[in-house]
Amino acid sequence: MKTLPVLDLLVILAYLVGIVAVGIYFSRKNQDADQFTTASGKIPGWAIGLSIYATFLSSNTFLGVPGKAFGSNWNSFVFSLSMPLAAWVASRFFVPFYRSTGEVSAYTHLEHRFGAWARTYAVVCFLLTQLARMGSIFFGIALSLQALTGYPMATIMIVVGLCIIFYTVLGGMEAVIWTEVVQGVIKTAGALIILYLVIAGMPGGVDRVVEIGKSADKFSLGSFRPDFTQSTFWVVLLYGFFMNLNNFGMDQNYVQRYHTTTSAREATRSIWLCVYLYVPVSLMFFVIGSSLYAYYLAHPNLLEAVRMQAAADRLPGGSPEELRRLAATLSPADFGDKVMPHFMVNKVPAGLVGLIVAAILSAAMSTISSGMNASATVFSVDIYRRYFKSDLTDRQAMRLLYIATTVFGLLGMTTGIAMIGVKSVLDIWWMLSGIFAGGMLGLFLLGMISRQTRNAEALTATLIGILVIVWMTFSSRIPDEYAALRSPFHQNMIMVIGTLTIFLAGTLLTRLKRKPVFPAEPSVKNVTP
Repeated sequence: MKTLPVLDLLVILAYLVGIVAVGIYFSRKNQDADQFTTASGKIPGWAIGLSIYATFLSSNTFLGVPGKAFGSNWNSFVFSLSMPLAAWVASRFFVPFYRSTGEVSAYTHLEHRFGAWARTYAVVCFLLTQLARMGSIFFGIALSLQALTGYPMATIMIVVGLCIIFYTVLGGMEAVIWTEVVQGVIKTAGALIILYLVIAGMPGGVDRVVEIGKSADKFSLGSFRPDFTQSTFWVVLLYGFFMNLNNFGMDQNYVQRYHTTTSAREATRSIWLCVYLYVPVSLMFFVIGSSLYAYYLAHPNLLEAVRMQAAADRLPGGSPEELRRLAATLSPADFGDKVMPHFMVNKVPAGLVGLIVAAILSAAMSTISSGMNASATVFSVDIYRRYFKSDLTDRQAMRLLYIATTVFGLLGMTTGIAMIGVKSVLDIWWMLSGIFAGGMLGLFLLGMISRQTRNAEALTATLIGILVIVWMTFSSRIPDEYAALRSPFHQNMIMVIGTLTIFLAGTLLTRLKRKPVFPAEPSVKNVTP
């Protein structure tokens, strides 16, 4: 830990002041709920594409991806490779569907299709997913800033969270989108600077990085064996496809943006712009992680320092000897998330640290602010107006959105504080999102594809899917004497199997209902000879 130079503090302060100023500027436009939630549908498609890209490029990507590549390999990059196929499905089917409904909520149509329970279930799944996402991002930003400032992670989350809540409540969706456009540029610039500094400080340069990476199998995309018990290429590809399909097709963060464009064509362009930007940039973060692995291997003193830091975090108050013994047992996977902050603290020149911290802050702010706005929109439309009071005045609707945005920001902050101590921020996010999103996507696909499925079949299929998801999630806790009842699948398969269970069970139940259990008796007529 060290104190940030004054120049870096000024850069960070200027960024925070600029973000708040944007919120204040757009607050003058928020006269009704439509402007707050969809910016009255007047945002150009390229800006929406950059905002979606910025939402994908969260602090989980900025810190978690290099940490994952440092500790293992490029297996998680397969998630990005699945994006084009999910984007094609979304642009072909989902965007025209949502634009034709005119509903700002992604879940209103589920009530028309299956009843109020379906809408409520999807909303609950979405809100839980958002809390998991915001919590993991709060945790990621606190992890890096703790290394720079020495302040407790909980304190950092509270301070940053209050800033995010302030500008999101003031500016609404339009402020969120335009700040994300700027944040997307800042994040990309910050990543390029870090990559340059790592390569420039590496003895032997790129050639040495490639040599070390190859010898340690750092560039592997995972095993291509058809094994679904480990994080193979196919497991991550399936998880990535279903998760990205959920993002583009069911996540209110993205669906809400489809309504902010001037046309369906612009909304489709925004999806593809996001894909064209995110796939190569996410690869760059894996390159950063592998380069950091080579860099720290070439500088054993720095590697030992980050090991000791990780040991100190795991054993607060431990003696030097205890910390050394613990540090010796830690593998790269145990402290991968700490490497990027450590490099920033020790090797990034004054002035550039402030810019990179601003990039990490923007990575957190863009995703959290859009999550807060989307959660508040869903709560307002799908819960409050549905079950409590539907005829709100403009003033009442705005007050409700302000309160809901604040509450969800505070809940996300609390979730992040509860995550302190997790091993990998990327792993915890993938696990929680897979659990909450699997049932939601399965129900949505059932409603869109199986047009003859009705309320009873959908409800039964959803209950079956929930049981499967719960079993897969908690089966590792089954006692050893019942080990045969444990799920053999990798945790990333929860999303895939949960989705397929609901869809296939609903389709099968629909066919069984249409088909009579017993064949009809043939009619016999009296025939006179």
